[in-house]
Amino acid sequence: MTMTKRAEPRGRADVLIGGGGFAGLALAIALRQALGDTYQVTVADPALGKSHSGDARASAIAAAARRLFEAIGVWDAVAGEAQPILDMVVTDSKLQDVMRPSYLTFGGEVAPGEPFAHMIENPMLVDALVRRATADRVTLTAAAVTSFEAGRDCVDVALSNDETISATLLVAADGARSAIREAAGIRCVGWSYDQAGIVTTVAHERDHQGRAVEHFLPAGPFAILPLKGNRSSIVWTEEKDEAARIVALPDDGFHAELEKRFGLKLGEITVAGPRRAYPLGLSLARSFIGERLALVGDAAHVIHPIAGQGLNLGLRDVAALAEAVADAARLGLDPGSPDVLERYQRWRRFDTAAMGLTTDGLNRLFSNSSDALRLIRDVGLGLVERAPALKGLFIREAAGLTGEVPKLLRGEAL
Repeated sequence: MTMTKRAEPRGRADVLIGGGGFAGLALAIALRQALGDTYQVTVADPALGKSHSGDARASAIAAAARRLFEAIGVWDAVAGEAQPILDMVVTDSKLQDVMRPSYLTFGGEVAPGEPFAHMIENPMLVDALVRRATADRVTLTAAAVTSFEAGRDCVDVALSNDETISATLLVAADGARSAIREAAGIRCVGWSYDQAGIVTTVAHERDHQGRAVEHFLPAGPFAILPLKGNRSSIVWTEEKDEAARIVALPDDGFHAELEKRFGLKLGEITVAGPRRAYPLGLSLARSFIGERLALVGDAAHVIHPIAGQGLNLGLRDVAALAEAVADAARLGLDPGSPDVLERYQRWRRFDTAAMGLTTDGLNRLFSNSSDALRLIRDVGLGLVERAPALKGLFIREAAGLTGEVPKLLRGEAL
């Protein structure tokens, strides 16, 4: 479990979180607010304080995740820049097809006046989380976890700035290539899809009216996700080599490829942000816990973006772990004990595995050029379109409001 030689601990924290992304910061804020100023929470990440201006990504914040952000006092800071998804259309065709028939539509509310999701640009949300964490006096350290060693009563953690900290619990929130998970010897099961997701932002002449479009093409889904103003976030799946070719094209060539898929329903389009390609795959940690260790977010699971659930799965981890730790701390129990961590793992494992397998199956079903499979899936989509109760269930599942929902995802304080 040791990554480098361990130094004797000089600092203290109740919980030390390695990773300052959405999951790590949200967890830190939730714990501080639930357990008060005497409860010491530290977030360590070398990226803290650095600019996120080159990040072209935006995220779909499901209704349950939005309720979490409301409960921890973050949502009001970004609500003005968050675009409600008012409805969603699913189409299925080949790239050269003139017609793109709509097979499935979803209304965008989980309750009257409550959209099932909002779109928000990642840098805005990260900045709001950092400001909230600072206001709540979370200790933010621009350093990486370099080693750790768990004992009976604590875990001793060394950081890249030569600081050493003793904590009752270490949380790995350091992403898909989690060094903390690797050092703990926790293996993952999964595979690469030989696909990459091209991400960029597009400006267009006409108002999108809050409509999201998931256009299934043989290479993979092409998603148009509404942002504030006449702009949309694009998540565009291609085979890896083709994605690399497209991203490397000169501006006019990239625009031509984009327009083939985007179409002109919203008028003329222009690329309004950087373009990046990210490899896609499925990865599930064999265990979400170790000795005085819990994994959250991408450190625990990475899924295909076909359903837009990656970030939301991570925030479900946050809500479950925060509740388990807060309940234990209030009872005077050790939040890093096996019983507390097992409660967290039981809460999250099935949901995560089910979502991973679902997105894997959807990607395999839709990302191919088989006419037979296309007929089967289009008939299936048509049947769902004619079943309002089933559509309602899908919306609530996408919104994160099914199963045993933690308090924060219900909008309740811990």
